[in-house]
Amino acid sequence: MNKKFIMNTYSRFDVTFDYGKGCFLYDTNGKKYIDFASGIAVNSLGYGCKKIENTILNQSKKLLHCSNLYWSEPQIELAQKLCNNSSFDKAFFCNSGAEANEAALKLAKIYAKKNKGDNCTKFIAFKNSFHGRTIGALSLTGQDKYQKNFTPLMSEVKFAAYNDINSLKECLDKNVCAIFLEPIQGEGGIIPAKEEFLKEVRKICTENNIALIFDEVQCGMGRCGKLFAHQVYNINPDIVTLAKAIGGGIPMGAMLANDKFASSFGIGDHASTFGGNLLACACANVVVDEILNTNLLENVAQMSAYFFEKLNKLKEKYSFIKDVRGLGLMLGIELDTSVKEIANKAFSEGLLILSAGSNVVRFVPPLIIDKKVADEGFLILEKVFKNIKGE
Repeated sequence: MNKKFIMNTYSRFDVTFDYGKGCFLYDTNGKKYIDFASGIAVNSLGYGCKKIENTILNQSKKLLHCSNLYWSEPQIELAQKLCNNSSFDKAFFCNSGAEANEAALKLAKIYAKKNKGDNCTKFIAFKNSFHGRTIGALSLTGQDKYQKNFTPLMSEVKFAAYNDINSLKECLDKNVCAIFLEPIQGEGGIIPAKEEFLKEVRKICTENNIALIFDEVQCGMGRCGKLFAHQVYNINPDIVTLAKAIGGGIPMGAMLANDKFASSFGIGDHASTFGGNLLACACANVVVDEILNTNLLENVAQMSAYFFEKLNKLKEKYSFIKDVRGLGLMLGIELDTSVKEIANKAFSEGLLILSAGSNVVRFVPPLIIDKKVADEGFLILEKVFKNIKGE
């Protein structure tokens, strides 16, 4: 294949995958890989899911796309499922996490403009956060390495220290329209929010009529053991953003909001040509049904405990592992050695893992993973660790 026609925006592993089955991927040479990455937390139902395959086939025979100038049954069905199983009242559909966050940003701004005045345009986000690469989402991303080549960005964003309520309070003023946060920082190093911190943030937003926006692009849709990550904490944001796993591998994003904020959008205030695409929504309905109506979340709980057990045993054995953390099947191990080296060696041995920040290995396997597959992956991981240690 001639690769020169692809823009140089990714540091890619030297592999081309051909097909997948369950928790395994197979390259064009037939080599098998155990997948602890899920296409960066996308393929939660694994590969070759028959329900997804049949849905794609059936929907493609009917309609792939029909403009949002008309109603769509899969879209209405999906919105109803998401709202009926949460504290939200309305949904807006788009194509990615960055788009979902842009939609949330606009909704917060228009609510504030209508209810708090033209000067209420400021946002508070958090250091080491990641919300996407479009200009608005990038402005809320608290990492200089992503921002530096694209400045100036939105100027009215202040960054507080994550899990630090005093730092957040220092950023407050009467013109803050929204607080934007990840319940678990993903790219920032797999750092779960503390429950007391989220409770205080919720209280501050309620008292000051500030929109509380949770970015659950990576941590939502069953990844943390509930349909939504915030349900683990029993704390309801005003707005939530979703993507990655929601479409079952089909590009899909969503923003949900309670009526207080959702009612601020009028006709023409926001739109997306492909948002709520029939094929994407049909597949998303399968994903949500699997989360709600099968033992998938039970499996997440069981396998989360198993991953923690295995990772903590590795931590006891290898001094370069400094911390094990995460929630559900979104886990990380903090190292004092090169994550890139470990990821490369694991890849060579047939295990796909990810980095999160500069010194954290991220594990986001398919939610269908079982102990047998996990054990295969951990055998490779320990082999890599022994090699790093020089045993």
